[in-house]
Amino acid sequence: MSVHTNSSYPTVRIQHTVFSQLLKHPPPNDSNYLNPFFNLAITHSSLFSLLFFSEDRELCLNTGYKMAATSASALLIGSISQGSKTSSLPQSKTYITHFNSRTHLNNFSNLKSFTSINSNSKSSFFGNKLTTTLHQSFTKTPPNTFQVNASFKVAILGAAGGIGQPLSLLTKMSPLVSDLHLYDIANVKGVAADLSHCNTPSKVLHFTGNDELPNCLKDIDVVVIPAGVPRKPGMTRDDLFNINANIVKTLVEAVADYSPNAFIHIISNPVNSTVPIAAEVLKQKGVYNPKKLFGVTTLDVVRANTFVAQKKNLKLIDVDVPVIGGHAGITILPLLSKTKPAVSFTDEEVEELTVRIQNAGTEVVEAKAGAGSATLSMAYAAARFLESSLRALDGDGDVYECSFVESEVTELPFFASRVKIGKDGIEAVVLKDFEGLTEFEKKGLEKLKGELKGSIEKGVDFANKEKLSG
Repeated sequence: MSVHTNSSYPTVRIQHTVFSQLLKHPPPNDSNYLNPFFNLAITHSSLFSLLFFSEDRELCLNTGYKMAATSASALLIGSISQGSKTSSLPQSKTYITHFNSRTHLNNFSNLKSFTSINSNSKSSFFGNKLTTTLHQSFTKTPPNTFQVNASFKVAILGAAGGIGQPLSLLTKMSPLVSDLHLYDIANVKGVAADLSHCNTPSKVLHFTGNDELPNCLKDIDVVVIPAGVPRKPGMTRDDLFNINANIVKTLVEAVADYSPNAFIHIISNPVNSTVPIAAEVLKQKGVYNPKKLFGVTTLDVVRANTFVAQKKNLKLIDVDVPVIGGHAGITILPLLSKTKPAVSFTDEEVEELTVRIQNAGTEVVEAKAGAGSATLSMAYAAARFLESSLRALDGDGDVYECSFVESEVTELPFFASRVKIGKDGIEAVVLKDFEGLTEFEKKGLEKLKGELKGSIEKGVDFANKEKLSG
């Protein structure tokens, strides 16, 4: 990081991405939060952008998407300056940019960063509180040195597929990832070579075929499984079952053998069945920890947030809709009455939004007309959930996501709801989401149980049958 200063125009230029958490409320009208002429440019890896200035001490948002109140988006600070000019003095001091992921920038109520950006500069243009925070973590180092406290190893199984490739790219951008292991049965070497050219901290390695799977999984912190065949026009998630069930079973067996303590994120559809399969396999291996097995249903939340914001003309950055149940058709139940910020819906709007959220996957499959399924939005949602898990592992105590997990919320053994995630996995289920449901939501909850129960049993039966036949 180069710092060029004079008495009038201090300028800081940083060229790197870090991840930050976007919260819901703008900062107060307080010079200690944002001084005049202070500007930040924030960009998210999936074409997300947000730009705000405080020249008039008002927060101005220009945003397309947010990952969520408790999730991460990529923060790129290109220039922080005071005044309308910047200095081009030839004299400069070079400092290490030190990202301490356990130190929070608590001074922003709209930007809660779980990695702090800190400077040795004593310029007061940041404001007293922010200057103090920025001052704490910079240390002088040799020129052109850049370090990030990346410390977690992630394996993506199915990395060469339609979801796997964009997910691998988004994961490569995370400063929390030190090692990125990409596995597939074919074509993964090229994906790894391509990603290895990106100038982000993580080291990328490729692994092909069953013989290389053990090395891929060695010492891994989070395993993400998007492997399997995609949906095609006319296919339901149950149509995918026979193929994807075997794939998930084989991969989870390997995870149990070589990385039994890892968080496991199941993306492969049908999630309502593949998560129970994974649980049974882990039980058979004697390493099942229900706190560390997650069915990734984040895409349902992402869609719900997007569609509600569009329908009610809300700022997307503010919207948060919990989605419960499962991850297929009518088992997907958005709790629109729990939408934040509070907003009213007509009965017609509730029904229309619910049906669209439930059938959004089909909407994409039909639009692609045989050329694929919802790979990009799924990769985005999976990256959001992965980043949340990494933040939890890193000690962030404020991580909440909806996920399909072993649950006692209903009589069903697995259920999707909002959970609190910590260093050791799931810490709690957010029961408040189930209080005061509308009649529509109560009926939807009862209606989904039958189909979800059947999908769960189908997965359990498959895993036990395979065990007996094996």
